[in-house]
Amino acid sequence: MPCPHFDVRIVQRSEGESAVAAAAYQSGEKLYSQYDKKIKTYDEKEGITHTEIMLPPNAPREYADRNTLWNAVEKIENQWNSQLARRFHLPLPREVPEEQYVKLVKEYCDEFFVSKGMIADIAIHDPYPPGHNPHAHVLLTMRAMDENGKWLPKARKAYDLDENGERIRLPSGNWKSHKENTVDWNERKYGMVWRMGWQDVQNKYLEANGRPERVDLRSYEAQGIDQIPTVHMGPAVTAMERRGIKTDIGNLNREIRKTNSIMQSIKKIIANLRDWIVELNECRKELAAEQATYEASLLPGLLMKYLDIRKDERKDWTPHGRSKAASQDLKKVTEAIGYLKRQGLHTVEDLEAHIENSGKDAADLRGQMRVKEKRVKTIDSILLSLDTYKECKPIYEQYQKIYFKKSKEKFKQEHPEIAKFERARAVLTKHPEAKTTTAKELKKESAKLLEEIAELRVPLEEVQADLQKLKDIRYWVRKATPGTEESKEAPQKQSVYDRMADHSEKPSTQEQKPQRKQNMEL
Repeated sequence: MPCPHFDVRIVQRSEGESAVAAAAYQSGEKLYSQYDKKIKTYDEKEGITHTEIMLPPNAPREYADRNTLWNAVEKIENQWNSQLARRFHLPLPREVPEEQYVKLVKEYCDEFFVSKGMIADIAIHDPYPPGHNPHAHVLLTMRAMDENGKWLPKARKAYDLDENGERIRLPSGNWKSHKENTVDWNERKYGMVWRMGWQDVQNKYLEANGRPERVDLRSYEAQGIDQIPTVHMGPAVTAMERRGIKTDIGNLNREIRKTNSIMQSIKKIIANLRDWIVELNECRKELAAEQATYEASLLPGLLMKYLDIRKDERKDWTPHGRSKAASQDLKKVTEAIGYLKRQGLHTVEDLEAHIENSGKDAADLRGQMRVKEKRVKTIDSILLSLDTYKECKPIYEQYQKIYFKKSKEKFKQEHPEIAKFERARAVLTKHPEAKTTTAKELKKESAKLLEEIAELRVPLEEVQADLQKLKDIRYWVRKATPGTEESKEAPQKQSVYDRMADHSEKPSTQEQKPQRKQNMEL
């Protein structure tokens, strides 16, 4: 039976691996690595029956030389953790004539790799004894090339566009962008595509040679394997069975295989019916749950529900108060729905994400302003200290010339300029730039910083206003969402009529002062 094996891995520099060494191993050639200045050789390697480098049309012809190719790869992949190459180990079906191995491997590589722009370095091994374990090694490049044979970057920066095809500017002033892979070769789906492709190519050659065997590279789970294990026969029993001698263990295994075949047929029918029923019910539940969750998270519906809650809270108000408040709330909610539509916010998740992003933008702007404001404050302190230092220095020099301690203390108490001088000197000592920078330069720097702070304040105020509007909407949404802190019922306020009734029933103990303003809630 053909071996159901398929192994693919990445040659990584972070693991101490080398693409040149991998190529030397599978080709049996002596190669020189320009990256680490070492010769890579596996002279003892035997059973190498064929090696070849397959180039796409746009690849330079000099890359047909193995040493040139993989040193070029090592050079372009210059980071310590670079992924250098993709490496395949493919067992070859012994049921196919060995003279077709090269054609089989090349057909597979051409269809799935070379035609997509990869360079494939292939080698076919048939170690001793011949025909025992034939297999192929394939080493692939991981970067695409342009039409001139120049390596392209693995990823590039791409700008996000709005519905009009225009770039989107962020509040910070930068353009909104994302990272985009140059090619999709690293996507997880291709692991299964390449595996199934190798399976199909092998089965094609098995069928062309009239062989009944087929390769199945699906996992046991995917194949739904659930069967009774056979008994290990060992080399002696295996040899007897090959010579046509029936053994007890061989007979037992044949019965087990027969039973497994019947069981698998029955299980397959039952499993298909059960899976169909379960899947149908699950789909119904998921669809209903998704629909309910989605509808419950739609912002316009929650805002309209908020209006109903507000209306219920005012049921004891005067008709005029209810009408006026309802009109105000409707205006605010209508404006909020229009704002959400313009921002492209439809669900609670969209709203929370937008608030989080706006908060980050505001924090970034505030952080930039704080750094500049701190520097302005430092400059003001230096300038003030320079003036104080210059003004008080003559008095301090007189103070330093006094020899006697008591006289010196008395002079210091009578002249507060000395304390001012010492404080100014401490500030200037703390900031060495005061010695190397003139007051004019410091003032110029301060003026520039103040201009930058004023420029930052404009977008910050815009983001803060936007953030406040979003937080108001979030409060309304949460008030209409069961289970949130905002949705808990607030203590009911007394209506105007109830307060007036309570006031008229209380005995008057003293003359009440006339009220200038009616305390009425609308």
